[in-house]
Amino acid sequence: MKSKILLLIFAIGSLSISAQERLADKFFKNYGYVKATELYEEVLKKGDTSINVLTKLGDCYYNNSKPEKAAFWYGKAFDKYGKNKIKPEYMYKYVQSLRSQDNFEKAEEWMEKFMMVQNNDTRVDDYNTENISKYQEMEDPERNRIVKLANLPINSKFSDFGTYIYEGKLYFTSARNTERKVYGWNKEPFLDIYQVEVTEGIDNSEFATPELVASTQLNTKYHEASVAITNDGKTMYFTRDNLAGKNRLDYDKDGTTHLQIYQASLIDGEWQNIYKLPFNDDFYSSGHPALSPDNKQLYFVSDREGGMGSTDIYVVDIKSNGNFSRPKNLGENVNTEGREMFPFVAKDNTLYFSSDGHLNLGLLDIFKSNILKDENAQPQNLGAPYNSGYDDFAYFNNATEEEMKAGYTGYFSSDRPDGQGSDDIYSFDSRICSKVIKGVTRVSLDNTVLPGVKVQLINEVGVVVSEVTTGNDGAFEFDAECESKYTLIGTIKDYKKDQKEVETDASNNPEVPADLFLEPLINDNQIVINPIFFDYDKAEIRTDAQYELENIVDVLRAHPEMVIRIESHTDSRGRDLYNMKLSDRRAQATRDYILSRNIAPERIESAIGFGESQLLNECSNGVECTEEQHQMNRRSYFYILKD
Repeated sequence: MKSKILLLIFAIGSLSISAQERLADKFFKNYGYVKATELYEEVLKKGDTSINVLTKLGDCYYNNSKPEKAAFWYGKAFDKYGKNKIKPEYMYKYVQSLRSQDNFEKAEEWMEKFMMVQNNDTRVDDYNTENISKYQEMEDPERNRIVKLANLPINSKFSDFGTYIYEGKLYFTSARNTERKVYGWNKEPFLDIYQVEVTEGIDNSEFATPELVASTQLNTKYHEASVAITNDGKTMYFTRDNLAGKNRLDYDKDGTTHLQIYQASLIDGEWQNIYKLPFNDDFYSSGHPALSPDNKQLYFVSDREGGMGSTDIYVVDIKSNGNFSRPKNLGENVNTEGREMFPFVAKDNTLYFSSDGHLNLGLLDIFKSNILKDENAQPQNLGAPYNSGYDDFAYFNNATEEEMKAGYTGYFSSDRPDGQGSDDIYSFDSRICSKVIKGVTRVSLDNTVLPGVKVQLINEVGVVVSEVTTGNDGAFEFDAECESKYTLIGTIKDYKKDQKEVETDASNNPEVPADLFLEPLINDNQIVINPIFFDYDKAEIRTDAQYELENIVDVLRAHPEMVIRIESHTDSRGRDLYNMKLSDRRAQATRDYILSRNIAPERIESAIGFGESQLLNECSNGVECTEEQHQMNRRSYFYILKD
């Protein structure tokens, strides 16, 4: 018998721990991290060290930007259960918490473990175990911007790529000319240079019908591609197969035709006087020319001997007499053992290029670099949506420095799925997009301003990103990202918290209004909370009831001298006397829960049941009612006797 009693006591204790853990989970789900922390820690004291408790406790601190304590509890979880029983996401949060404390050695150790179980995670790609701290300082090159892509209507079912705009004309490369012979490599016609009238705008662009560049000398029956035009519009540089004559290829000793860079002059509205540049090499390819903003340098790509990888980016000076300097390799801060291609220099002297040798999302990615202004600058991956798991290349924008700071359009090429051809041209619209979520904290009953409210802004993954306390005007505001979801929570003692979901868009309106309305918990002689409901014929405090009763606990803690009385009521089902006893048990259960939260017994003068003697609706004996109508009568009240 004694053993059975001990087992029963143990079972009751376990049920109590389980109920408190469920309550903590409910607060956690509703972003009540402080209350959840308190409850989880109480559960821990009672001996529950489950994965859920340890990791959720870590999350409470992680989401509230307290990495030291987050790392402590994540560490406890992994020490007890190991890395194989806990979701990898907690391992990553553990790494982040360690890194935020400059504990890079341990962070590296756990990142390597994370990489073993999550080797397909894109965050693994961004991790450099040789220099972990570098990634903490790296800024997102398109931070605080909204970038929208569009597949251009001028694309064809063939390869279309490489854009350059000059005086309202967009020049691009295409294999759409079916009168050309088919190139054996990709079974598409040889490439030609096309032009199309374009009306540019931040919000949209309109295109005419593309046409071959109007020149009898520019396009041949072989490849022409990749245009760059001088500021005065009189000189064009482009790529072409190495020709021995107008319609005859020139081959090296192995029978290979290499690409060459050509120069053309605009004479009487037509590109003429075309010749190869002197730094070309008959045994190696050179192509993809790009000009500096002042037209004094020409950048290009070559696989010539002495390079660092498959193809490298070089630069030559264009002298005042029209001659060119010897090509110079841009060096290891740009070029790798892989392919560097399609250079472009923006008006602010930023170098853009494509590479499969730098850290990337797959195949060629577009990078930007300040190498032309700082010889030690490292390239930055532009990330999505510019880059994908496919070839992304030939970046171009015509924006001024001021436009780059605000909003601008541009183009790049990609062979990503869902395009119209093998390579397609995409336009992008990049705009600074920031929002301000602002509002006023008010009393819900009369709309008056309520100062002193702590307002938290919580992001979509549950992290508290900012927190303020309102002043006498009740006003608050937060900087926010566009096209994001947030939760606002307002709390102050003696009021129910208000929680509001806020979603920002990408419109031009920077302000997102979001007032908070808090309902008083104390009304005359009562602490007023949402109804405390009980299951039919039960006196156990449900998790939803515990959640509401925490408001009573908070008020009593805020007013140490307060004394209350609890009244409990039932519905009409069952015998009157039985319901009177049931309501007494419910009142006592309510009292016991409040006392279990370290409230002194003398703070509750009495806990009394009134059975079905004070129904709130017509559902008396013999009246047919729904479950919801009956549940309305199963409730509790909390009267203030002394404050």
